[in-house]
Amino acid sequence: MPNVKPSTVLGRQLGDELRRFREAAGFTTAAAAAALDCTGGKISRIENGHVPVRTPDLAALMDAYGVSDPEARERLSALARRANRRRREGWWHQYGSVLGDAYRDYIEMEDICDSVRTFQAQLVPGLLQTPAYGRAITVASRAWQSGEEIERFVQVRLARQERLAGDSPLELWAILAEGVLRQQVGGPAVMRDQLEHLADMAERPNITVQVLPFSRGAHSGMFGPYLLMSFPQVSALDLVLTETPTGNIWMEQESEVARYRALFDDARTAALAPTESLGLIRRAAKEHRP
Repeated sequence: MPNVKPSTVLGRQLGDELRRFREAAGFTTAAAAAALDCTGGKISRIENGHVPVRTPDLAALMDAYGVSDPEARERLSALARRANRRRREGWWHQYGSVLGDAYRDYIEMEDICDSVRTFQAQLVPGLLQTPAYGRAITVASRAWQSGEEIERFVQVRLARQERLAGDSPLELWAILAEGVLRQQVGGPAVMRDQLEHLADMAERPNITVQVLPFSRGAHSGMFGPYLLMSFPQVSALDLVLTETPTGNIWMEQESEVARYRALFDDARTAALAPTESLGLIRRAAKEHRP
C-alpha cells in the first residue's frame, strides 16, 4: 500500500478558502493552473492541503481570483504562514534523525487534533506506553539498530504523551482487544508495570479505555488497528489512519471516515464498559508476575 501524506488542518482551511475564491471568480482548475503556470494537479493538491503554498504563488492566485479586499488577503496570508510554520518548527524536528516521514506526519496531526479514537488489537497505544514497554516494541521492530537511536525514539513517545496533560488535554478513547493485555511484551515485569500504568491513565477524565474480551468472538475490529482524529477548527474534517509495515495510510474522504466511525461504534458497543475494563486490566496486571 502507498504511504499517503495527510493534509494539515490549516492547509485544508487555506485550500478551502482558495477553492471558494476560485469558484466565485469562475475559474476552473485548468484556468487557475494557467495563471500560476503549473499543472492542474498542483492546484488540486493546494486546495486539498497536501502541499504548502509559497508566498509568490498565493499572491498570484489571489490576484488571478480578484481578491482585492486587504483583510481577506491578510487572512489568507496569515493562514499560509501558520500552516508552513507548523511544518518547519514542531518540537518533533529535533528528533529528525530517528523519525521517518510517515511518523513525522502522524505526530504533526496528533499535535493539532483535540480527540483521538483508536482500536488496537495487539499493542498498547503509544500515548499510553511506559518507557520499558515502548523500548521493547522499538527493539522488536528492528527499524533502529543502535541503542542511542532506540532511546531517542522512546523519548519521542514520552514527548507525545505530554498532549494528555495540561490545560487543554487531548481526549483519548482507546478500545483494546484482550490480547493486548495478554501479549508478553518485554517480559512479565514490564507487562505488569505497563498494565498498572494503563489502569492509572484510564482513570483520568480525558482518557477512556475499554477492553474487547475474547468471549465476544468475531468482531469488526479483527481486520486491524486504526485511529480517528478530530480537530477543533470549525468545519475541519476527521482523519483516519491505518498502519502497515510499509507505511501509513491516511483517509480523508467522508465516506471512508464514516465507515471507520461505524467500526469504532461497533467495537465500543461490544467491549466491556470502562469500569469493567478497568477491573480486568488490574486483574491482568496481577497475573503478570516475574
